[in-house]
Amino acid sequence: MGAAGRDFHNFNVFFRNKKAYEVVAFTATQIPGIENKVYPAILSGKLYPKGIPIYSESQLSTLIEDNNVEKVVFAYSDISHEEVMHKASQVIAAGADFWLLGTHSTTLHTHVPVISIGAVRTGSGKSQTSRKVASILRKLGKRVVVIRHPMPYGDLSKQIVQRFATYKDLNKNKCTIEEREEYEPHIDLGAIVYAGVDYEKILRRAEKEADTIVWDGGNNDFSFYRPDLHIVIADALRPGHELRYHPGEASLRMADIVIINKVNDASFTAVDQIRENIRKVNYDAVIIEANSHITAEKKEQIRGKRVLVIEDGPTLTHGGMTYGAGFVAAKIYHAKEIVSPLSYAVGSIKDVFERYPHTRDVLPAMGYSSEQIKELEKTINSMPIDLVVIGTPVNLQKVLKIKKPSVRVHYELEEITKPNLEEEIKSFLEVEEKTRE
Repeated sequence: MGAAGRDFHNFNVFFRNKKAYEVVAFTATQIPGIENKVYPAILSGKLYPKGIPIYSESQLSTLIEDNNVEKVVFAYSDISHEEVMHKASQVIAAGADFWLLGTHSTTLHTHVPVISIGAVRTGSGKSQTSRKVASILRKLGKRVVVIRHPMPYGDLSKQIVQRFATYKDLNKNKCTIEEREEYEPHIDLGAIVYAGVDYEKILRRAEKEADTIVWDGGNNDFSFYRPDLHIVIADALRPGHELRYHPGEASLRMADIVIINKVNDASFTAVDQIRENIRKVNYDAVIIEANSHITAEKKEQIRGKRVLVIEDGPTLTHGGMTYGAGFVAAKIYHAKEIVSPLSYAVGSIKDVFERYPHTRDVLPAMGYSSEQIKELEKTINSMPIDLVVIGTPVNLQKVLKIKKPSVRVHYELEEITKPNLEEEIKSFLEVEEKTRE
């Protein structure tokens, strides 16, 4: 059971070459359009010359019954503990065992140090932390390669190993908006990014270019590689979530450093609650408090305008947030009105609002296909607004034909307590160098 990421990795490293198991299917959810495909033979190995079919998770019970399935492996992230157990109950009721694979079964070992960055929820600030860590390492003279958690939503046989160093690479690989949101900021900072489907092959390629790898984790998943330093982001705007979501709590328990982010927008009570929860499950972790520092290009244009705010898609959808940095910027810089896109949405964009009803005041940057990108464009351009406030990490003006004036919002991690990330990374590298000597 997956969402085109952890599920494929678990298969590759645990099941692919084991004759004791027969994998009859993948099921898919969370991401539109990834079901009704086949995990190709080039990836599934000699035991599966025809590949493995991928179905919608809605067919789970039927698949168990029709295929006499004995075991179901749960393998996706950013889902509440309660919802995980609802899935488990469904599987058990259908007669199968319910499995969760841990780090010993799924984590690959590396030849160079790995700093992994994860989060307790999507939208906590993992991406901005990954950028900061990579920048610190380059400042310290390290050759850094970023390996991003998978987002293979196209032709899997062409996405086995992907390397991104320029915008041309994004176009060549026909990246979705979600992929661009994660890769573009790293490319803008001069970093090389790897992603794809087969993370052992990816690792061996990346190791040739790096003396330090930054694992940029997706959702709240834990690393595919054994981390030498594990950093986890908690969200001060969602106190309690750090102990209520899978596998975010597992990531938190494994963390060497926990960053409580967005404290500038949160209450003292919320930050204290998160700090207490961290100490309950991980007493030894270093805790750093940080702000998500928001700036806007041409900020003076926002004042007094009727605006549409566009935010990072996954943060709003399975991340569960009702707004992001764009909404905050519109408030800070005194927009006259933030216009809801709800009644103007068309096609699959309208479907997104129906599936995620908490998202009403801002527009998720959904773009998993060329058709969905056109529907996103149509939604934006039909709205009676003065300005578009773009709060996504990707420069949407390069992907969409936006007919209205627009401004971009940026957000960066700003630590406000000591020790900070640079001090911790310096200490880590000193110990690593002595150990490897």
